[in-house]
Amino acid sequence: MRWGLLVAALLAAGCGGATSAADFGEELFQDARLSESGFNRFSCATCHATTATPEADRILSGYSLHNSAFRPSWWGGYEARLLDAVNFCYVSFMRGVSPLTPADPKARALYEYLVQLSPDREAPALPLTVVKDIEDVPRGSTSRGAAVYRAACQTCHGETDTGIGRLTELASILPAVFNDYDRLFPGVPKQLVVIEKVRHGQFFGVGGNMPLYSREALSDEDLGALLAFLGL
Repeated sequence: MRWGLLVAALLAAGCGGATSAADFGEELFQDARLSESGFNRFSCATCHATTATPEADRILSGYSLHNSAFRPSWWGGYEARLLDAVNFCYVSFMRGVSPLTPADPKARALYEYLVQLSPDREAPALPLTVVKDIEDVPRGSTSRGAAVYRAACQTCHGETDTGIGRLTELASILPAVFNDYDRLFPGVPKQLVVIEKVRHGQFFGVGGNMPLYSREALSDEDLGALLAFLGL
C-alpha cells in the first residue's frame, strides 16, 4: 500500500487497537520512504536522536528532537514554523519533490509524534552556528579522529577504504574519493573540499545531499582530528 493511503487509513481509524497518528509518525521518522524519491536513503533518524541525552557514540548533524515541537524557532532562527523546519530537511536532504503541506497526513503524523516527544511547551530555541567562510583548522589526534569518523561519518560512508556498511552507493568511499579531487576541484586543497562538504553540506554543490554540520554539532577540534585520521 502506498504511504499516503496507509497514513490516511491509520489517521481515520477508530479505536480497537488501531495504530495512532503518533505511532505512525514514529514509523515515518525511522523510514527513508517518508520521501518518495527513489534516490533517498535518509530517514529523520539518520540525523536526529529523540532522547534528552545524546548518545555518547554518535555525532549527529541535527539536534535531538526531544522537546522540539514547541520551540519558538528552528534552524538557528531561520524557520519560525515547525512544518517549515521539517521541510527544510525533507526537500534539501531527503530529495522530497515538493514540501509537505499541513493537509498531508504524513505531516500530521510526524507532528503528533514530535508533540509526544515534547513535554516542555516552553522549550527554548537552540543555537545553530553555520560556518560562513571555510578555512583550515588545526589537526588533532588520529585516535580521536577515528572515533569521530565512527560517530559522525560511518553510518553514511561505511568503513574507510572499503565502504562496507555505507547507507547508499551515492555516498563516497573515504579516503579513496580524495584521489578524484584534483580533477573535480582543480586548484583547491583537498582538506578545504572536505571542510566545505562537512560545514555546508549540499548547499554549494560539492556535498551530494549530505546535511551540514554546525559548530554545535561538530567542533573545529573534532573536525581537525577527523582530517588527521583521513590523512589530510
